[in-house]
Amino acid sequence: MSARVERWSGRARGAGGVVLALLLLLAAGPLLFSANAVDKLTTLFIYVILAAMWNALAGYGGLVSVGQQAFFGLGAYAAVRLAAAGVPVYPSLVLAAILVGVLAVPLSLPMLRLRGGEFAVGMWVLAEIAHLLVNLDRLVQGETGTSLIALDRFPTDARRAITYWVALGAVAVLLGVLFALLRSRTGAAIQAIRDDEQAADSLGVRVPRTKRVLFVLAAAGAAMAGALFLATAITFQPRTYFSVQWTAYMIFMALVGGLGTFEGAILGAVIFFAIEAFFGAWGVWYLVGLGAVALGFALLLPRGIFGWADARFGLRLLPVGYRLRGD
Repeated sequence: MSARVERWSGRARGAGGVVLALLLLLAAGPLLFSANAVDKLTTLFIYVILAAMWNALAGYGGLVSVGQQAFFGLGAYAAVRLAAAGVPVYPSLVLAAILVGVLAVPLSLPMLRLRGGEFAVGMWVLAEIAHLLVNLDRLVQGETGTSLIALDRFPTDARRAITYWVALGAVAVLLGVLFALLRSRTGAAIQAIRDDEQAADSLGVRVPRTKRVLFVLAAAGAAMAGALFLATAITFQPRTYFSVQWTAYMIFMALVGGLGTFEGAILGAVIFFAIEAFFGAWGVWYLVGLGAVALGFALLLPRGIFGWADARFGLRLLPVGYRLRGD
């Protein structure tokens, strides 16, 4: 029997074509779909960003964070501040994500010195500190909050369409950057650090710099999601945006879809979106149900749906690594 190393299979090439066709179809969304469908898809795009960024940080990098709401909230806050300073409202959403990514560079210096549970708790503490500091801003008025009033200048239909296109563009760019990163030498180094940091260091991997790249990307992605959510909600209340509930959602999507698989994060976001659409009105029981489902997957299907499918059927649609295949 002969064997070969492959990355792109025929199935993966077909999946890539389907993704491109889907993006083209979605680009015409505001022209084809109802207003409600456009709003729902915008929310789904935000969930996909959150799931993919947390999965990259924890699933590929081994950096389990329970404080990514810090960057989600800071992204929304930065957008409010930029718009109040006179920056056009939609460019302010993108600029906010970039600024939070820049801020994540110095924050990574102390945070990445922490390991395991220390990192997880440290990120939660960072989120609480960010929440308290934002509350001190007179523009925000404490927990009373403020609004992205610059959006009121746009007609409702135009605002809905532009927000949708910005969200779709953010999904395409962030997932494209993440995909390229994971397929590069840096991506291999990221996964080597996750598996054994000391061994990776002994082989010449530049551990601090490699982890910092992933940390900053995940921070900028979460900030972009926060800014986009602000554009859909318009109001900014710190308690809502800095809630640990956002990280709980990210963990749920990554666990259910398949931790450490590129496709799993997208699948998990779609599943979470569907559950929220059908059961979100159940109040506290909805949250209890999410927790029970996440616990069930952690115990019975720890690799998630796509992780299980990959192990059982060799299903890889958007491969970031190599595979040894026998004829």
